Amino acid sequence: MGGTGLLALDKAAEIIAPPPPGAPNSVPLEGSELPGRSKVYRHWRFKDALLETLDPAVATVHDTFDQSAKRVPNHKCLGHRPYDPATKTFGPYVWETYAQIQERRNNFGLGLVALHQQIGITGKQYGVGLWCQNRPEWQIVDLGCMSQSLYSVSIYDTLGPDTTEYIINHAQLASVCTSLSHIPTLLKLAPRCPSLKIIISMDPLTNGTELPGTSKADILNALAADAGVSIHYIRDVEALGAASPKPYHAPQPEDIVTINYTSGTTGPPKGVVLTHAAALGACSACMVVVQQKETDVMCSYLPLAHIFERLTEHGALWAGAAIGYFHGNILELVDDFKLLRPTSFVSVPRLYNRFGGAIKTATVEASGFRGALSRHIVNTKMAAMTDPNPAKATNKHALYDRIWSRKVMAQLGLERVRAMVSGSAPIDPALQQFLRVVFANNFMQGYGLTETYACSLVQLEGDFTAGNCGAVSPSNEICLADVPDMEYFSTDKPFPRGELLIRGSNLFREYYKSPEETAKAMTEDGWFRTGDIATVDELGRFKIIDRRKNVLKLAQGEYVSPERIENVYLGQLPYLGQAYVHGDSDKAFLVAVFGIQPDAFAPYVAKVLGKEISATDLKGLDAAAKDPKIRKAVLKDLDRVGKKAKFNSYERVRAIRLMLEPFSIENELLTPTLKLKRPQTAKKYRLLLDEMYKEAEEGSGPRARL
Repeated sequence: MGGTGLLALDKAAEIIAPPPPGAPNSVPLEGSELPGRSKVYRHWRFKDALLETLDPAVATVHDTFDQSAKRVPNHKCLGHRPYDPATKTFGPYVWETYAQIQERRNNFGLGLVALHQQIGITGKQYGVGLWCQNRPEWQIVDLGCMSQSLYSVSIYDTLGPDTTEYIINHAQLASVCTSLSHIPTLLKLAPRCPSLKIIISMDPLTNGTELPGTSKADILNALAADAGVSIHYIRDVEALGAASPKPYHAPQPEDIVTINYTSGTTGPPKGVVLTHAAALGACSACMVVVQQKETDVMCSYLPLAHIFERLTEHGALWAGAAIGYFHGNILELVDDFKLLRPTSFVSVPRLYNRFGGAIKTATVEASGFRGALSRHIVNTKMAAMTDPNPAKATNKHALYDRIWSRKVMAQLGLERVRAMVSGSAPIDPALQQFLRVVFANNFMQGYGLTETYACSLVQLEGDFTAGNCGAVSPSNEICLADVPDMEYFSTDKPFPRGELLIRGSNLFREYYKSPEETAKAMTEDGWFRTGDIATVDELGRFKIIDRRKNVLKLAQGEYVSPERIENVYLGQLPYLGQAYVHGDSDKAFLVAVFGIQPDAFAPYVAKVLGKEISATDLKGLDAAAKDPKIRKAVLKDLDRVGKKAKFNSYERVRAIRLMLEPFSIENELLTPTLKLKRPQTAKKYRLLLDEMYKEAEEGSGPRARL
């Protein structure tokens, strides 16, 4: 590896500029269409060749970090808020520099290899389990694996023991690096996981003052010995490596960087094999989409086991930016934001829904002068942002941003954020437009999958349209394939429609130990079948409009996308936090189960019933959720939102149930990435769904009249 690393940042800054207003975001390649397929589309700047790396001297993700560590050794790298047991509070951020993290990851990598050699495991590549909440040690382990050509295998921090056992056995992991709280679970699983021999704790196993044989290390190792497992503290592994310094055993582009297991919404998770070349292609594209600087700060709170967050941190580390890890309580995330004051923000619609609801309550829905001023500012900025002349459209205002937007953002600790990205699921278009007005920055929606290292489509800066995922990533090319059974065709007018097919430098290699699933996912000429139905407009902006697997066919023959309906409801009604829209094939309408958002539902109840209720009174909230008057009011709101979104009559929900939290990881209805397991949800609530259908058909429920 060579170069200073500035080449990547300079090149990204050079090509991040959007196309001229009204010019294509993605361009179709002439003569590239085939029978049953649209033309092939590429990013407007990369129509001749796909982006593989921003710096010819950089060939792997190992190179990206090493380059930054040499360029900015004294910059802040990884930070966390230590917990003070005396005060029972989390303190200010404590930071380690790029040079310190470089040394730690080098020593850890060497120590990790030495531990495996002690149990007879050698060879160029093998997997290392990584199971913990986001924290600096997650990156130290991952970077340490890369430095020795090993690869990490992510295990979601919220996974139950069954899935953890499956992943350890499927990937044949000899070692798992984890937090102290997970070690008892691993020891229980050890008899059923014959490959597991090493557990590395990221938390101290002794305070140095215990009597011999009484430390956590002594007790846990005594328990582990019966299963043939040894337990080590991460700092001890680093010391083992430091005692025998050796050069890096650097990976090659074709080497595996991670096996990332999918969430498993319909069955056992699949191990997505991703190489350094794929990671670098995605990382290069990510840096083009969201310009990053050495002075940037990001907050890490989305699960690092999810490829979306992993890619984001790859980009931050290549830029030489600082990454601060949240202290673990998602409900207190704003406290971390206010300390970090991040400059970029990547999240998922669920959190943006919370932000939008809280901001609306405090501004445009407020009474008196504050509400009137907020509504005037939002309306004025919305009109400017949606100017029919794209050259004039803007979400910035010289006065209002200073006296209003900045103050609103400061309440969340986000006043320095230049760019925001929403991914993982569709965000409601109206919510995106509202937040664009509020934050006055580059707020874009993207699309990607684990199989494409999270990055395939993204809106470009200066594009203020909503409801689409924007242009093709610089590392990808995309086409649409006919889906005759759903009546989607690449020849449709005015725009092509079909299943989204993806190729590119960021594509996965295979599903681990599953050639049949790999073959089903790929076409003969190397395109990945996403299963998502999309359309592309005249400027090359792609919009996801359906899903091959998650569509309902109602009794009258109409197809319905429940996820689209759910996202609209959640984006517009802040007192709803979860949604499951259901349709039986022998019924002509929909029913739904919603989870309430206590902090927004409590004032809603007070407004409807005329009696105050606390957001912490869970028993009272549960009773209110069952009140027919509340259900009738919610149905009326759903009808209003549906009309505004131009839902067809058969897309309207006709009966509902409200609950505190109907879907969770604990009841196995949500995946670790908070995606709904639809078949399992239908099975669990089958009696309730039947009850709602009966209620709607008999007209006995609190149906709101239009």
